[in-house]
Amino acid sequence: MPESKSRKKPAYTPPPASSAPKPNPRWWAPTMVTLMILGLVWVVVTYIVQSAGPIPDIGSWNLAVGFGLMMIGFVMTMRWR
Repeated sequence: MPESKSRKKPAYTPPPASSAPKPNPRWWAPTMVTLMILGLVWVVVTYIVQSAGPIPDIGSWNLAVGFGLMMIGFVMTMRWR
């Protein structure tokens, strides 16, 4: 039976050293926490004053503003290092 040819593998070359992700700026974490707390306070105030504030002209959209602020803060947590 004929013998198969052996294949020569190229020498292992490790992948180039990747640089570690850069840390966030110093303002990142305080801004993230501030947005989440501000959104929570906005929603609580909206419920307490029954949609008459913090911006009375937009009515129930105050809830959307509060939840939007909180969501921006939560999205920032995904990029936090």
